[in-house]
Amino acid sequence: MKNIPLKNWIKCALYSLLYIAFIVWVGNFWWLLLLPLIIDIYITKFIPWTFWKKSESKAVRKIGEWIDAILFALVAVYFINLFIFQNYQIPSSSLEKTLLVGDFLLVSKVAYGPRTPNTPLSFPLAQHTLPVINTKSYISKPQWDYRRLRGFGNVQLNDIVVFNFPAGDTVALNVQQMDYYSLVERFGRNVVWNDKQKFGRIVYRPVDRRENYVKRCVGLPGDTLQIINNQIYLNGQKQDNPPLLQHNYFVETTGIWLDADYLTQLGVSRDDRRIIKGVANPNIPDFILFETDILGTYIVSAKTLESLGFAINLSGQHAPVYNFPLTQEMLAQLEKNPNVKSITIEPERFGGKAFPFEYSWTRDNYGPVYIPKRGATIAITMENLPVYERAIRNFERNKLEVKNGVIYINDQKAEEYTFKMDYFWLMGDNRHNSADSRSWGFVPEDHVVGRPVFVWLSLNKDKGLFNGKIRWERFFKSARQ
Repeated sequence: MKNIPLKNWIKCALYSLLYIAFIVWVGNFWWLLLLPLIIDIYITKFIPWTFWKKSESKAVRKIGEWIDAILFALVAVYFINLFIFQNYQIPSSSLEKTLLVGDFLLVSKVAYGPRTPNTPLSFPLAQHTLPVINTKSYISKPQWDYRRLRGFGNVQLNDIVVFNFPAGDTVALNVQQMDYYSLVERFGRNVVWNDKQKFGRIVYRPVDRRENYVKRCVGLPGDTLQIINNQIYLNGQKQDNPPLLQHNYFVETTGIWLDADYLTQLGVSRDDRRIIKGVANPNIPDFILFETDILGTYIVSAKTLESLGFAINLSGQHAPVYNFPLTQEMLAQLEKNPNVKSITIEPERFGGKAFPFEYSWTRDNYGPVYIPKRGATIAITMENLPVYERAIRNFERNKLEVKNGVIYINDQKAEEYTFKMDYFWLMGDNRHNSADSRSWGFVPEDHVVGRPVFVWLSLNKDKGLFNGKIRWERFFKSARQ
């Protein structure tokens, strides 16, 4: 022990103190059993940790160096990704123009406190599937209960939040672009489970292995939220809109196609430029806007365009009609364009069904709905059960049954329920192009991952590498908007 260099004692003391502080933060004192390993690495050296350095073979020493570096990197990345920061890429336009498709975000786990993993045995940096080999990136057991460590604060109103997809507990592997519950609503449970060729295998994913989404918090636990004509109200009070809020509009021209460069300068991405064509075809349902022809033109019934006020011209055709999202500033610019005849906000009937499917709520006119708060007790009835059923059964793991019009929770007749977790209401700023809480309901607190801090890279998929591909002006732009 007398021959141990002073620097080893200093390193041992420093790393031991850091490790103990980490254990106190995590609150799992069983990890103290690993403390002797740190002491052995620097002081006692009973285990030959660096045996490969004494090898006479240069190849063995080189391989040992590589393995040592890779193992250290994997462990460091695992713990940083788990407890401190995580990278996240914006995959869709639901938060545009606040955050753009192609933005890479640094997400702080300590902003709201990191979660201890539900699924501790998982491969670093892979959410649920390993690339190339296309297999699960985690081992399902053991499963740990939800626990959140102390962070710097709590989710606040208007925070942009990264979270695990609440409706991602069950997944049809061949149709992952639509959540399982919407598939069941549209096609029926038997079809989804039995048509393996179309829907694939049905799998369950633990909370921390579900897809990561990013939206804005527009409703906190205990709030009552309502949307009236696209305007959010909390507890009866009208809320301020984000400055870059977008809605979809139908844009009718005077007969001239809008220039592609003009639309780019306006801020309409290529993927958002929908050209609408009305046809007199009885096989196309009225008010449906999702079918396209071989040229990518959106096909709707002529009756739909006429209902929006777009008249047929002298040649028996509709003037060019577009459908794309606009901020208020973009809308004001477009209204000054002499080639634009009329601009009409997209009606709510184009939004499809909203959560819960049993109700007649829409994306533009929704609620009122009470957002559950931990410890709050509400009356449970057959009328409001569709709103809270998933929270009670799926998120809080209760047995819920309805027998002869009577609700039973854990085999006990239930007329009220006390929530075990806080819940949030999250929506995109691109309101008509966002699958959010209006589609799948509440986001439980155990699904919250963290808060984006800043954009560290931004790539424009509409541009070439030497023609504006990298959005330099967005580097280190704050994501707290």
